[in-house]
Amino acid sequence: MKWLLMLSAGLYLVSCRRIVFAAATACELAYLAGRGLALGRLPLIGPQDTLAFLACSVGLMALPFIFSRQLKDDNVFCWSCGGLAALFSLLALPFPTLNMPLPPVLDTMWFELHVALAFFSYALFGVAALLGGFFLSRGSRYLLDLQYRAALVGYSFFSFSMVSGGIWGYYAWGTYWLWTPKELWTSILWLFYSMYLHLRIKGQEWDRMFACLGIVGFLISIFTYLGVSMLMRSSHSF
Repeated sequence: MKWLLMLSAGLYLVSCRRIVFAAATACELAYLAGRGLALGRLPLIGPQDTLAFLACSVGLMALPFIFSRQLKDDNVFCWSCGGLAALFSLLALPFPTLNMPLPPVLDTMWFELHVALAFFSYALFGVAALLGGFFLSRGSRYLLDLQYRAALVGYSFFSFSMVSGGIWGYYAWGTYWLWTPKELWTSILWLFYSMYLHLRIKGQEWDRMFACLGIVGFLISIFTYLGVSMLMRSSHSF
């Protein structure tokens, strides 16, 4: 099955056309579907499966923007989204697969819903960061509008992820919230995007700051996912 992951990464790297990007996303979906059928659950444990899931999430969340009226002929943006998805696919390759059944503490729909929504939000924050970078280089305001939409939907997913995570935490540990490093950085990320989205009402003189903070927000997202999981001890560590 790993060849599908490598194929998707290769297609993403050359995805200057929408059809190639869609094919790469289909390969990533096929890989995750194969893993899921073999495991009997969503592949959401360990660095390889979660990185592959994030790469696929980037592909899926980027599709509406790549096929949008404003960006349908923008091959550079299509390739940029492909490059971001390819990065996570390539990062997943060196890690071993974890084929164990879900531990009892994770064997609940709330865990799967929590993690899937979190990765959808990270992917949308990544797309928003790319749109912000393109706005800074081109100055086209429609890019900023699309960045806001991507971040807003990502923020909504992330909020639902926090709610489902709290319900999972209650069943797992008897409390909705534990002040571990993961929960702390989750709070920081949610508060950051709460502030970021409200910044839009400040007016056009804040446009460049809005675009820049969208890029910063994605970096915080990646640290919340990878940095905390690899560098800090918590219930979410790899």
